[in-house]
Amino acid sequence: MNNKDTIAPSAGRRALLGAALAAGALASVGVQAQPAGSWPNKPVRVIVNFPAGGAADTLARAIGQPLSEALGQPVVIENRGGANGNIGGEAVARAPADGYTLLMSSGGMVSINPHLYAKMAFDPAKDLVPVASAARVAVYLMAKPQLPPNNVQEFLQYLKANPGKLSFGSPGNGSSPHLAAEMMKSQAGVYAVHVPYRGAAPALQDLLAGQIDFYFDPGIGLQHARSGRLKLLAVGSPKRSPLFPDVPTLHEAGLKGFDADSVFGFYAPAGTPPEVVARLNREINKALGTKAIQDRIVTMGGEALPLTPAEFAARAAEDSKRFGAIIRERKIAAE
Repeated sequence: MNNKDTIAPSAGRRALLGAALAAGALASVGVQAQPAGSWPNKPVRVIVNFPAGGAADTLARAIGQPLSEALGQPVVIENRGGANGNIGGEAVARAPADGYTLLMSSGGMVSINPHLYAKMAFDPAKDLVPVASAARVAVYLMAKPQLPPNNVQEFLQYLKANPGKLSFGSPGNGSSPHLAAEMMKSQAGVYAVHVPYRGAAPALQDLLAGQIDFYFDPGIGLQHARSGRLKLLAVGSPKRSPLFPDVPTLHEAGLKGFDADSVFGFYAPAGTPPEVVARLNREINKALGTKAIQDRIVTMGGEALPLTPAEFAARAAEDSKRFGAIIRERKIAAE
């Protein structure tokens, strides 16, 4: 798809909507009509702060279709990547707070970037409001086939026996996969060399080529784990993945409380009317309750996570505390 795409309600939905409005008009004697400017009466724009094809983009497009049908308006998806999500985040933070501009982002922009950047052009905690979470996306510890360990316990022992001899990739300094590896290094007391890339795909390609030794994959390399081209050693989540029920978590491997999951969701500019936020939350949660959306998220290595705006905000605050601690401990800064 192009960087800016429109998801329109189906023809059947438009017909039903038109019939319902006509019937309502005929039956509205003595009943005050809804104001002409009531929300929504024009397309809703969703800015994705990462390039097309990634997890945030996939989620926005999957949820955008049922959301469009529920609102009776097109949902326009626009990709604005860059600066670890800050460029798209700032665009939404500066947009009118009228419910017509939303942000789809990983939790990293809210829970990681304020700790990572000495200065940001906006404050995610003050300039954005959580609307609805979409998915909890896991990271998967993968190693190149040539590496001797065949399970996570052997892997951690091998790392301890070879300090500084192994390298790991990430989509960039301060990314969720990078922080997952730093959390593992800290808890396990091991050392490996970080090789940052400009995105998850090039890091994955170098792992497949044997140029790096291991990598916390955000879901894009799962097909290579299934085919045996990579060794899937562990899941960086509190619980096992339904896709790989036999693969242990790092918590089970002895790294107690290990949780490197990222929560993706929708945000709006601060000051967006509460009734609009409530409507969006309700419709997005309905979409997340459908099997089609749930299955799509599972194929990405995650799980649907319908929450209220307050619950979503609490989760972001919890993640900020957890990721902020590891960023300070490991003295990580933006590139």
